Amino acid sequence: MIFDLHCHTHFSDGLLSPEAVIARAKERGVEVLAITDHDTIAALEIAQKAAFDAGITLITGIEFSSQWGKGGVHIVGLGVNVNSAELIAAVGSQEEARQARALAIGERLSKAGFPGALQGAREIAGNAALGRPHFAQYLVTIGAVKNINAAFKKYLGAGKPADVKYQWPSMEQVNAWIHSAGGVAVLAHPIKYEMTRTRMCALIDSFVSAGGDAIEVISGLQPAAVTEDLIRIANERSLHASCGSDFHFPDQPWQELGSFGRLPAHAKPVWELLGYNQ
Repeated sequence: MIFDLHCHTHFSDGLLSPEAVIARAKERGVEVLAITDHDTIAALEIAQKAAFDAGITLITGIEFSSQWGKGGVHIVGLGVNVNSAELIAAVGSQEEARQARALAIGERLSKAGFPGALQGAREIAGNAALGRPHFAQYLVTIGAVKNINAAFKKYLGAGKPADVKYQWPSMEQVNAWIHSAGGVAVLAHPIKYEMTRTRMCALIDSFVSAGGDAIEVISGLQPAAVTEDLIRIANERSLHASCGSDFHFPDQPWQELGSFGRLPAHAKPVWELLGYNQ
């Protein structure tokens, strides 16, 4: 079976609707899919019906923003109860934090010469959780930059005029939210935080101490040596292993649904914790 346990819809920073993500996953041969939008579960009710109609097993999910040291990290919650009062409250708390950050980004972009950035980003986001990609898309739309990458390099990235740091909740808090909702806490794409291996291992150790259950040993297309190293790190810490595309947009082959290969047999698959057997 092909499991893809990390992807996004237009309810966060993805491009496609939940129905379109399900249809694309079906075309790509994915049999078990988790939709893990950033700090929101808004897509899941729609996705459940689409997945049932397509014959795909949908695992409920969310990707929470969290804090480790001075930097942000992401923690995926898999198999969460979307009716959990604790989860609903957590989503509300994260939404308030995102709105506060968006206001600050809008103010900085206004000072940089783009007074309509906040309203423009809101219009692009629609019902989605408002985030930096929406500001980036606005800057592209008005012709201020050529593409989203340029928007981050010039205005929104680290150290740039509209770079707004935010103190997200601790990993302990996020893991507690996920566990209170009956879910499994997974450290998302540890290799993508641009850390040395020593520091990455320190992050993973902190995650374990905070009650984490698994790490993504595969995130999109990556070298086999990276996968093997992450599996080694996970096994040494008795962590389960997850895998996902981190799909956001079509036509990005390095993050295409279901295209990242199989989880090696010597990894402990996270879906065992979710009650699924391959």
